[in-house]
Amino acid sequence: MSRTIFRVWRDTRGATAIEYGLIIALVVLALIVGLTALANTTVGMWGNVNDKVAAAR
Repeated sequence: MSRTIFRVWRDTRGATAIEYGLIIALVVLALIVGLTALANTTVGMWGNVNDKVAAAR
């Protein structure tokens, strides 16, 4: 029993997988924040274009 516990304690594969998972989660979070900011800017730009086209009629 103690050998099994010691082997599990020494095994680092699970820790590496968790670290990669956290890195991927941070990258996805950064992408979501960046795309949300870009979307807000783009919506504002198209709203401005819409106002200019409506005023030109």
